[in-house]
Amino acid sequence: MHKLSMDELGRKTVDEFKEAFKTPVVVVLDNIRSMHNVGSVFRTSDAFLIEAICLCGFTPQPPHRDIHKTALGATETVDWFYFENTKEAVFALKEKGYCLFAVEQTTTSISLEKFNASNYKKLAVVFGNEVEGVDSEVIKLCEGCIEIPQEGMKHSLNISVAAGIVLWKLFESKL
Repeated sequence: MHKLSMDELGRKTVDEFKEAFKTPVVVVLDNIRSMHNVGSVFRTSDAFLIEAICLCGFTPQPPHRDIHKTALGATETVDWFYFENTKEAVFALKEKGYCLFAVEQTTTSISLEKFNASNYKKLAVVFGNEVEGVDSEVIKLCEGCIEIPQEGMKHSLNISVAAGIVLWKLFESKL
């Protein structure tokens, strides 16, 4: 067994990435504060061929060296759009036929392992602010909420970790 070199990994070029079939998922970032979290979500979205990212409100936008530090070039591969507020993004996505789910803990959340992504042709997932979570008014506009099961004391994950878990699950579902 040997560790694969960069040449052996079969990495796509930017053009190959742009032409590749995408996982029909859009990520919506609802007022994320940390540029490192934004960069991490870009990098994860690149890994799982996510269709696009909507940056909303005060979520930082590329280009910025702190986003680039964690994105490692994924801001060049993953399509992204900016919306002045998250509701605007939700309405635009609904108009294009997306079903939206907030990643949030609510009384009616669907546990991630029970969420059947294949029921939806086009899916968008909203990740919330590091302190406040997904805005309550945005939650009301979504079809429902997805919750990552947790057994510890905190019941809270960093947004970049939560995005990695949820996006892997959606990618694995091969929407």
